[in-house]
Amino acid sequence: MKIAITSTGNSLESKLDQRFGRCAYFIIYDTETKGIEIIPNPNKDVEEGAGPASVNLVASRNVKKIVSGAFGVKIKSLIDSLKIQMIVLKETDKTVQDIIDMLNK
Repeated sequence: MKIAITSTGNSLESKLDQRFGRCAYFIIYDTETKGIEIIPNPNKDVEEGAGPASVNLVASRNVKKIVSGAFGVKIKSLIDSLKIQMIVLKETDKTVQDIIDMLNK
């Protein structure tokens, strides 16, 4: 299963980005292959529509779960319609590697 994690940087040592639609990077982790794909978020600076555009970006990578600090209210119905699970993680000190380690337990 592929899981998108919002990240402040482009490494596993980067912190979880608290913003979904305007995060700096998406790190896609594949629980089966243990593979990682790092995608710069092209929507982080758009005027509006960053949330839905970011949902479509991660959905195009067959993501089934998204881990972020917060999600905008406009995207919940879109995420639900795509059958993607939202996981809200309020621990701002967690790195992407910490989250991957938690997912593997």
